[in-house]
Amino acid sequence: MYSDEELLPLSGLQHLAFCPRQCALIHLERLWEENYLTASGRVMHEKTHSNQVETRGNVRTVRGLVLRSQKLGLYGVADVVEFHRSDLKTTSTDAVSYPPKLFRIAKLRGLWSAYPIEYKRGKAKTHNADKIQLCAQALCLEELFECSIEEGALFYGQDKRRTTVQFNAGLRKETEKLALEFHRLIDSQKTPPPSPEQRCKACSLIEECLPYVHNDAMEYWKKAVMDIESSQ
Repeated sequence: MYSDEELLPLSGLQHLAFCPRQCALIHLERLWEENYLTASGRVMHEKTHSNQVETRGNVRTVRGLVLRSQKLGLYGVADVVEFHRSDLKTTSTDAVSYPPKLFRIAKLRGLWSAYPIEYKRGKAKTHNADKIQLCAQALCLEELFECSIEEGALFYGQDKRRTTVQFNAGLRKETEKLALEFHRLIDSQKTPPPSPEQRCKACSLIEECLPYVHNDAMEYWKKAVMDIESSQ
């Protein structure tokens, strides 16, 4: 279990899953450059957090819910968490009999389940970075409400629809592993070297990272060393 002083921002998991060097530049070197992609995402998040709580029938929508997990050592803010009231009838004496996904909320009647939703610009991605971030939110909620959460959703601005994410054993294990790697990266205080890939072109930190320039420079020095050694 981590102490409050050891908690790291949950968003770092997405950065780490996308690129370890980007994660280090943001969370170790404190660099951040906004481009069109990050600006669009920021506006979407601000709109999401504009109204904090809304109740319609048996669905209570909470925006900007603060999260933390002492087990994973993470803290953050959920874009949206939908709390769905169950039609299961219970009394105060049968708390142990209802399903683990249900729980009670102080000052609210009935039993509830949680459904986290993360908003992203663009469209669904081929990698798991967004799913890992959402899964980490679910794990925080499970710790907070002592429940189990089976699924959540990613809402992509370009597609304008929800993509359901199942929090299966594989995704949970990947999320927990990445949380541990995130702590190790921060503890190491070392920024990984660049690894130029196609993803670099959409990265907001490309001017700070300079992956292609660094790579060219490394190749130049390697060639220079080999030339010197061959001439001796």
